[in-house]
Amino acid sequence: MDMRNEATHLARHDSARAAAAAQKASAEFLTFRLGGEEYGIDILRVQEIRSYEEPTRIANAPSFIKGVVNLRGVIVPVVDLRIKLGCDKVEYNGFTVVIVLNVHGRVVGAVVDSVSDVLELAGDLIKPAPEMNTNVDTTFITGIASVGERMLILMDIEALMSGSDMGLMDSTQALQ
Repeated sequence: MDMRNEATHLARHDSARAAAAAQKASAEFLTFRLGGEEYGIDILRVQEIRSYEEPTRIANAPSFIKGVVNLRGVIVPVVDLRIKLGCDKVEYNGFTVVIVLNVHGRVVGAVVDSVSDVLELAGDLIKPAPEMNTNVDTTFITGIASVGERMLILMDIEALMSGSDMGLMDSTQALQ
């Protein structure tokens, strides 16, 4: 019995140590602006960054789905994150870019105001997203990070793009 208790204790200790190490591990985020806020997404989801070009509109698509573009033979749906996330002002200018993402094996474009930089953030800099008792869907927000004077809202771009309201993924793709 004592050996079993000791083994259980050691397993819990190892598990806690692994969790602490994972918390301290760093990750790289591509940061971008939507209105007055700065967001970050996992750099591993980013395929490329392109200047904005007017997409071909799809009939009856929601307003945040701007249409599709042909990216080297691949038809890519383009989502304007500013409209999707309710930014007050949506302006297309020289800074407007499309972040081409790989989400569950599918290529999707995300329109943002501008791309800032790539940041490596240690796990201890990332705080959990606050819980809000509203009808606002914040399930895609994974955390908040303060970097100097900057406050970054970190998002799970796969969760956002896989939402049922987006209509971009079927349920089998989202589960993969």
